[in-house]
Amino acid sequence: MDIEIRLETLPDRLAIQRIHLLAFASPDEARLVEALRIGRYVRVSLVAEVLGQIVGHVLFSDLPIHTGKVAIPALALAPLAVLPDFQRRGIGSAIVRIGLDECRKRGHKIAVVLGKPSFYQRFGFSAELAKRLDSPFAGEAFMAVELIQGALEGVRGQVRYPPPFGAF
Repeated sequence: MDIEIRLETLPDRLAIQRIHLLAFASPDEARLVEALRIGRYVRVSLVAEVLGQIVGHVLFSDLPIHTGKVAIPALALAPLAVLPDFQRRGIGSAIVRIGLDECRKRGHKIAVVLGKPSFYQRFGFSAELAKRLDSPFAGEAFMAVELIQGALEGVRGQVRYPPPFGAF
């Protein structure tokens, strides 16, 4: 299967909304994407196309880590969705991998995700790296990855999700 992964464009927005509505049991993720856009928190948004059809989407948005003295820039990977008929074909993995590469190219150093460890660990996400980050989420599903080696070394602080994350 030939998959093209590229940056989101304005005409893609309805297809992205459709993906999230079909991939999740509620409309919350579709609403989150739009609210993050409106709030200007989005840093990287990619789509996956197969034969000209948009079948997947991943979004990276601001997620600063407040240390008490400074706010260290970081990103939240959320949401990620692939149309149900296209799941389990490597599209989600490809879009996450390319998304992390795009974040690195843009100078981002840290990304955080709340998700299935069995999926996200293959990209370097680790609950161990996230242990020093206070968050409304805890446990093995709350993970971080260093996009630049050593970016989390000595970092202790609280992640502050943008307001749209608490709205849904």
